[in-house]
Amino acid sequence: MTTTTVPTTRGAARTRRPSWWFAVALVALAAAVFLSVAFGARVVSLHDVWVALTTDADDVTSAAIRSRVPRTVLAVLVGAALGVAGAVLQAVTRNPLADPWILGINSGASLLVVCGIAFAGAATMPEYIVFALVGAAVAAVFVYAIGSLGLGGPTPLKLALAGAITTAAFTSLTSAILLPRIDVMRVFRFWQVGSVGRAETADTLLVLPILAVGALICLVSARSLNILALGDEAAAGLGVSVVRTRLVAAAGAIILCGAATALAGPIGFVGLIVPHLCRLVVGADHRWLLPISAVAGATLLTLADVVGRVLGRPGEIDVGVVTALIGGPVFLWVVLRRTGRTA
Repeated sequence: MTTTTVPTTRGAARTRRPSWWFAVALVALAAAVFLSVAFGARVVSLHDVWVALTTDADDVTSAAIRSRVPRTVLAVLVGAALGVAGAVLQAVTRNPLADPWILGINSGASLLVVCGIAFAGAATMPEYIVFALVGAAVAAVFVYAIGSLGLGGPTPLKLALAGAITTAAFTSLTSAILLPRIDVMRVFRFWQVGSVGRAETADTLLVLPILAVGALICLVSARSLNILALGDEAAAGLGVSVVRTRLVAAAGAIILCGAATALAGPIGFVGLIVPHLCRLVVGADHRWLLPISAVAGATLLTLADVVGRVLGRPGEIDVGVVTALIGGPVFLWVVLRRTGRTA
């Protein structure tokens, strides 16, 4: 019996030392984690961080450092989830502009959580998770259905436009629900822009298994996504079920988006920026692209949180605002780059 070697996409052929880049990404993440626990209203040294995390010192500095650990862990997990989800959604839709926020998935999850809080009395993390997962799934189906209308089916451009319109509509509805409730506006503001400032260890541990399931589904789908990039007919000829691969991979991405939104609200552009940057350095082989996107996403969101705390002293700028400021120019670059290729 002969073994057929399945080629991946053209970008995979240009892959250069993905294991080396993965190591670089891990070092960058370690540096970002240190900055996250070192910077805040009180700036501390490496020695202070070491003492706070390895001893039971009860001074003010150690207490400040330990209080930053939950939000750092949350930023790492949410950033990793969004990075992987963005890479998967771009592969499933064959749309370089795909992103959990641009496609309306995060805003759908956020909207349903706010509806649950306002109309169903949701007040616990398990309830937030259920509403967020359902909202993410409904938003994904809605955007795909709208993007499939007309000739040509769900083209990348139609999906991007449908997602942008859906995001705008869902965000407006979320604001309409929250604005009359001035008394809770401050508490639930992060459901509009996204924040890791309300991190709770118990909530993070509760959502962690769900994030793990979503990540596992995406990673298992990596080889099939490589084959899918060859085209539907070629993938089917190589024995890959195109519909099943898309459904399974998209389900993993939706789980990641819903769980991340339940924890931190809708955070945009991480899933757009990270896969593109990672693809430039490691190629398009999803067996490497997904893990590196996870590490890079965690690094980006952690650094964005640090920037928000430093620039917003003595308060802070929500991390969703910082990622939007970074993501806007990158989104424009992607559009111009793609337009140049098709011109």
